[in-house]
Amino acid sequence: MSATWAASSQSTMPPAQPMTYAIAGCSEHSGNYVPENILVDAPQDPSSRWSGAQQLPTAKQWILLKLETLSVVKSITFGKFHRKHPCNMREFRVYVGLNPHHMVQALHTQLKDDTTPETFPLKHVNSESICFPTRYIKIVPVSAHGMSFHISIWYVSVSGIADPLYVDNIRSRYEEYRETVVLRHVLKHLRQRRLLTPYQNILARSNIQVEHPVVTALHSSLVLQGTWADSEALFSEVSSAGLLDAYIQSCQPHSQWKRLYGVDADGDAPSKRGGHAMALDPENGLIYLLGGWDGQKSLDDFWVYDVSAERWRVISHSTSIEKNGPIARSCHKIVYDTRSGCIYLLGRLGDGDILKPEDHQELLRRAGEIPDGSRSTAYCSEFYRYHTRGLDVGKWDLLSFDTASFGGPPLIFDHQMVMDCEAQILYVSGGRVVDGDWNSPKYSGMYSYNVRTSKWKLLQPQPTLSMSSSVQPLISPRSGHSMVLDPMSHTLFIFAGQRDDKYLSDMYAYDITGNTVTELFSNFSTSGGPDACFTQRAIIDGRLKEIYVFCGLTRAQPSCALTSLRADTPNWVYQYEHPSKPGKWTKILPEMIQEGGEPAEVPLPRYAHQVVYDEGTKRVFMHGGNAGEGNTPVEVVETELDGSGDDERPRSGDEDRPSRASKETRLDDFWTMKLLRAAPEEIIRRAKYQIRQQQFREMCEEQPAVKALRFLQTQVSAVVDHTNPEETSVFRALLGHLFSNPITTDDGSAASARTPKETTTGLLEEPPKKRSRPNTPDEAWTSRLDDEDEDEMFDASTSAAVTSRGQKRRHAVLLIEEDPEETALRDASTKPLSPERFRQRTEVFESLLQFVGEDGKQPMSSLLDMVDADDGI
Repeated sequence: MSATWAASSQSTMPPAQPMTYAIAGCSEHSGNYVPENILVDAPQDPSSRWSGAQQLPTAKQWILLKLETLSVVKSITFGKFHRKHPCNMREFRVYVGLNPHHMVQALHTQLKDDTTPETFPLKHVNSESICFPTRYIKIVPVSAHGMSFHISIWYVSVSGIADPLYVDNIRSRYEEYRETVVLRHVLKHLRQRRLLTPYQNILARSNIQVEHPVVTALHSSLVLQGTWADSEALFSEVSSAGLLDAYIQSCQPHSQWKRLYGVDADGDAPSKRGGHAMALDPENGLIYLLGGWDGQKSLDDFWVYDVSAERWRVISHSTSIEKNGPIARSCHKIVYDTRSGCIYLLGRLGDGDILKPEDHQELLRRAGEIPDGSRSTAYCSEFYRYHTRGLDVGKWDLLSFDTASFGGPPLIFDHQMVMDCEAQILYVSGGRVVDGDWNSPKYSGMYSYNVRTSKWKLLQPQPTLSMSSSVQPLISPRSGHSMVLDPMSHTLFIFAGQRDDKYLSDMYAYDITGNTVTELFSNFSTSGGPDACFTQRAIIDGRLKEIYVFCGLTRAQPSCALTSLRADTPNWVYQYEHPSKPGKWTKILPEMIQEGGEPAEVPLPRYAHQVVYDEGTKRVFMHGGNAGEGNTPVEVVETELDGSGDDERPRSGDEDRPSRASKETRLDDFWTMKLLRAAPEEIIRRAKYQIRQQQFREMCEEQPAVKALRFLQTQVSAVVDHTNPEETSVFRALLGHLFSNPITTDDGSAASARTPKETTTGLLEEPPKKRSRPNTPDEAWTSRLDDEDEDEMFDASTSAAVTSRGQKRRHAVLLIEEDPEETALRDASTKPLSPERFRQRTEVFESLLQFVGEDGKQPMSSLLDMVDADDGI
């Protein structure tokens, strides 16, 4: 439902304009520094400001602004005094809302202590991406730049959209959304409490759909009528309607690898290497591969692989000799622009960058060096473009001889680069700076490059000590990390890598539009994710909201000195609903081996490899890399592998680091992988298992036990995965109820000659633990373990009541008795459904809803939860 509302609220947005506001209130101010002063931008006037009367943290201070009209607020700007001032506000929060008594936080950041006005985007969409209007803005100062000084605000302006037609449309849609959310929760609550008549009345009078019609039919069949065969058939219809797709996508996947053996017309393919670069042309199914390190030298060959023809083709054996072509390199990055068909290349670790002059004069000459050790040029960061189509097809352009001279990054390696093809902007993150000083690692910040204007822009500088207390998280310096772009939400995900001697396991979301950073994980290893890792590779499927991570070198602890290339290194998938909220990490399981089948061929663990992803075919392609020593993944000491993505090469200033060139194994293998998830038939089987469990429970109470046992042995057993310990444990526990009653034959006579255990010897070797609940409306039973909490569905509405046996039991504020709507469905000869039976069936129904996508079912949250929420009822 949220996706529908979000789509419907994305009407054409008018441009933002300055907005008029008045002061609606404030905390106590100091002297003549009244809040109205912030309406006037007078940076030369020391009295033109608001200043709080008390110093924090002894009192909470605030200013409340009331917009002239209801608006969609986009940004807020703070003007400043013409020179630094100790009273300048530093940290602050901004809240917005339709009324001053219910507001949401729209911003939490800080101002710099300078004279330049600062503008910040304000939150104007909720967690479901629904745009909302605002009438009130509350500014809450937290601290000043000077210690023990009153906080001052000099000038505030607000920008947004006040167009009456647009705002009225946003307001009506937002109110409709809120009304719908509330009513859907109310309807769920009523049906859970068996208040079916008011439930139907509300549905009849509103234009609201609680769930997909087939799910409604399933509730009627399973909960109200107990027609088991119909319920199973309806769940199959749920699958046919595509309502299981979202759940299937969330299931833990298995990998299916296949090695590709394509060659070119001469029988050649790219040689063994690591630290190379690859990029995909998804429209034509072409994969480009450039450069790398073969263990002895940097490479400058250029290849393309045709996915449909399964053949390689060499574009150039040596780009160094081509006009404007790049020299040999590794640890660089290339990206493909789908709009222009161009490939962009940035960064390098070349032979001339890392070798001692006196030992490698020939290589230095080829790299543009002078044999005496002086350089012909500084460490320049060349920026290239290659044309794959058009009039300039096959040609290289040298876009910049040194990007740092034009506001771009310095010469770097082991950085990350992605491209927003629609916006025609490249993003470059991190990387180790090449400056000849290998004993003092330096790292680059985050930059963007606008292809249309040929302009670089620094988005996120590397943090300094003075910036360490910033409210907004700062992305720490790193190299060998991962960065992927979600083009739909305009978000960059940046995670892992290495900084100095430390491997990282943090993850950030960078909102391109708002230029804001959200720390998703400070340590994803403690949240079910991978170990701290370096030179891992990551790709993204923006439509599925999934990131696939192929681990490289790892450490069990980020600061641990022992680096390992584990033989059992898992690959991972990261799934997220909203880019700024932490998602879920799941291991990608190895390919399932069929009974009696041979183990599938899979790639060796590796690092410094390269991967690309075809979002259309859902296929991953992986090539080359470093497999460690002698093709056998081993643990290696960190100090031998800590500088670059393929770092066993001698470097200037690093001569005491042993060379591993003769020991490491480069790879030239090429693989493709698809993820396999549970099939719809498997989900249907799980659903049938739950339905038949409930059917068996009711048979135990209403029919001869021998008949129930026969049903258990045949119908229930038929839908159990007997290789799944959890399912078999529940299956064994189902016998518990039979053991608590004498076994009767089909004609009703007692079968006292044998014990229940003897009767079930053919099914189990030993009986499960007895699990019982009351057998009647006052005594029902379950297979739930003794130490599990009771379901909370009815708990909140229960109180003490007296049962028919005179015992006190928890019952209701509300009696869960048959509703007239049920009476119409029930056959006259059938007894009314007991409250406990209604509860049991409702539990089964809501358990089945775990398989149904959000848009096809009732809300997962409870109306009762809203009472407990901080900003709830």
